[in-house]
Amino acid sequence: MVIATKHFGEIELEEDKILTFEHGIFGFENCKRYTILYNGEDENSSVISWLQSLDEVSLALPIIQPSYVLENYNPFIEDELLVSLGDIKEENIVVFLTLTVPSDLTKMTSNLKAPIIINTANKKGCQVVVEDPNYIVKYPVYEIFQNRAKEDGEC
Repeated sequence: MVIATKHFGEIELEEDKILTFEHGIFGFENCKRYTILYNGEDENSSVISWLQSLDEVSLALPIIQPSYVLENYNPFIEDELLVSLGDIKEENIVVFLTLTVPSDLTKMTSNLKAPIIINTANKKGCQVVVEDPNYIVKYPVYEIFQNRAKEDGEC
């Protein structure tokens, strides 16, 4: 199927790449269908990906794997919050954090408080709120990105 996207124009999308969020995501509860798009050739070559809504073209959230932001990110999440994902196993769960990227990039943050969780086996996703006060909504990430780029020789 051909879909319109916010940042990539029209693209061909295979049906097995569609993710269903039964309750939507916070602030966009009516948008239920998404896909993940990558800036690079594949998911392994892209640090930042995009959670692109298939219900609202203008909705595309930058997302990142938690380990890039905080190596020991491991919040406790109540099992009842994950019921909509079906049978979850360690090998079929993927977690992402959303990014907020303002015009002043030095103020870029990641939301540690509300991760996006996806069951890759059945393509179901949800966004949950972590109760741990150590995980905040606006975790500064600009310096982390700068340091990682230096480590990788990109600066």
